[in-house]
Amino acid sequence: MTGGPMVVLVGPPGSGKSTVGALLAERLGVPYRDTDADIVAAQGREIADIFVDEGEPHFRQLERQAVAAALADHTGVLALGGGAVLDANTREQLTGLPVAYLSMDVDEAVRRVGLNTARPLLAINPRRQWRELMEARRPLYTDVARVVVPTDDRTPEEVAQAVLDALELKDA
Repeated sequence: MTGGPMVVLVGPPGSGKSTVGALLAERLGVPYRDTDADIVAAQGREIADIFVDEGEPHFRQLERQAVAAALADHTGVLALGGGAVLDANTREQLTGLPVAYLSMDVDEAVRRVGLNTARPLLAINPRRQWRELMEARRPLYTDVARVVVPTDDRTPEEVAQAVLDALELKDA
């Protein structure tokens, strides 16, 4: 690979991108970066507050910028926010990169996410909203991914190993 992240993780809220990403970075001996954390740091407030105060379109613009910056200069493990794949330019930028889609079913999602109001798109009736969200996003996750790694009934360590195996990467 000539540049860009060693691994990019995509998937729905609660799929374990942050946890698995940090484990992968540690095992590969590279830095870890999360575009949602980049946005929070740059804005000085939580994503849920950005949604409430400025709306989803404003957040998505911030997300596009954060993803483009991270893809341009990060060479370790990168986790993207769950909705980052909604942007056509982002999907195009992911072409040819080692993208792993962390998938899970609705029951697992509800167990992990529950009624977590910090996830603004899942704040009300999370089961129904998650299903609707996934109907829109699953094809996009699958389209950008080089590999799909199911996370249901797996520990973060097992998921990290499955990503390494699927992308044929070796521990540091």
